[in-house]
Amino acid sequence: MKKRIPESELIINPDGSIYHLNLKPEHLASTVIAVGDPERVQKVSKNFDSIEFKISKREFVTHTGYYKGKRITAISTGMGTDNIEIFMTELDALVNVDFVTRLPKDTHTSLDIIRIGTSGSMQKAIAAGSLLASSYGIGLDTLMAFYSTNYSSLEEKVGQAIQKDLKLSFTPYCIQGSEKLLEQVGKGLIIGNTVTCPGFFGPQGREVRIKPAIPDIIEKLSKIDVEGFQLTNFEMETAGYYAMGRLLGHEVISLNAIIANRITHEFSNDAYGIVDRLILETLDKLVEA
Repeated sequence: MKKRIPESELIINPDGSIYHLNLKPEHLASTVIAVGDPERVQKVSKNFDSIEFKISKREFVTHTGYYKGKRITAISTGMGTDNIEIFMTELDALVNVDFVTRLPKDTHTSLDIIRIGTSGSMQKAIAAGSLLASSYGIGLDTLMAFYSTNYSSLEEKVGQAIQKDLKLSFTPYCIQGSEKLLEQVGKGLIIGNTVTCPGFFGPQGREVRIKPAIPDIIEKLSKIDVEGFQLTNFEMETAGYYAMGRLLGHEVISLNAIIANRITHEFSNDAYGIVDRLILETLDKLVEA
């Protein structure tokens, strides 16, 4: 028997919208483009033929409209897998929970969720200015200590290898993204495996006034090889997207505009242009399918 979800566990605003995102089910398209920066939502929606809905609350800015006849929602998430856990859970509730009865719906709806974000390369051959699609996400955060899922043999081996090489007190999680979306919107891009860091400075080996515990973390990660599986780039959300996508039954892919290379110390002088190119290419691939 289905269990009613209490008011304290799934908070619905007085106007019928979900708590953090401030969205109602009718506001959400089945294809979602997720960006970290709230200002980047407009960079997506400026390409739409028409916009039917706009709203913002906290770091969550939403524009829903049409691009060449396809209905798409663009939403900002803010940074970090803690935000992604909220974002993915509430998106799922919008399509898979009846807000009146508070019961899970009889039929599961799967969303197509495409993250478009910036990232740094940890391989010399992947230069700033490249576009990369993440086949796997590897989480150096502890989000999956609070959820249970099944891992493939390769995913387990990758997590164990990273724990050993970095001498971590926990095992990182490794999750494959959507093969369907990788084929659809990853076509023509570099295919890589993305490390998700739980911070921008110390967890990525940067030193300002605090010395990181693993100052050469990027160099160490770049040298890991598990049966030919190598790590290519890093950012702060991908693994959280992939983990929640697997748990909730959604198709999720992460697309990365590589704006820096930490091995060669190169930084792009056209970071915004790289992101804009990735956005437009992605929109066109979505309507080609």
